[in-house]
Amino acid sequence: MAIKVYIDQGHNPRNPNSGAEGNGYREQDIVYEIGIRLAELLRQDGRFEVKLSRPTSETQLGNSNASSLAARANQANEWGADYFISLHTNASENPFGSGSEALVYAVDSKAGVLGENILTQLTALTGFKDRGVKPRPGLYVLRKTRMPAVLVELGFITNPYEAQLMAERPDLFALGVYNGLLAYLGYL
Repeated sequence: MAIKVYIDQGHNPRNPNSGAEGNGYREQDIVYEIGIRLAELLRQDGRFEVKLSRPTSETQLGNSNASSLAARANQANEWGADYFISLHTNASENPFGSGSEALVYAVDSKAGVLGENILTQLTALTGFKDRGVKPRPGLYVLRKTRMPAVLVELGFITNPYEAQLMAERPDLFALGVYNGLLAYLGYL
């Protein structure tokens, strides 16, 4: 039986809920592309079944921030996903803010362990600093999903180097998340 992975490319192509911008890049474009690459890796594996929140670059979920977030959690729950992985880019007023982090409902959980594995693999491939797994029980998609859910802040869109690497090498980030899931499942 295939392991069902719901990949949420955080944010919409336009408001509401369109995401951060920095260094000439838009979060929703970067995470869309990384999500597509991640889905390809999982589909080629055969052990996984995949559903994307944004199967096309123009897919718009909801007509408000709240309904956009609800659509993502509801799709994953209704589909019966085994894992929920939400892809994001971080942003800071400090252009030197850097690194990847994983946000989970509770650190001492399956999601927390999955987040640690994803960060280890992302760091190995990108060289980005591992900012750790952090509890964020207030985040809607972590609170309302019924499966282990991890929101991955892949890197800082406001950091020129990280933004460029995320935009130009989406394959690295997709492979990092994929390898993190494999490591978590004991396949790596």
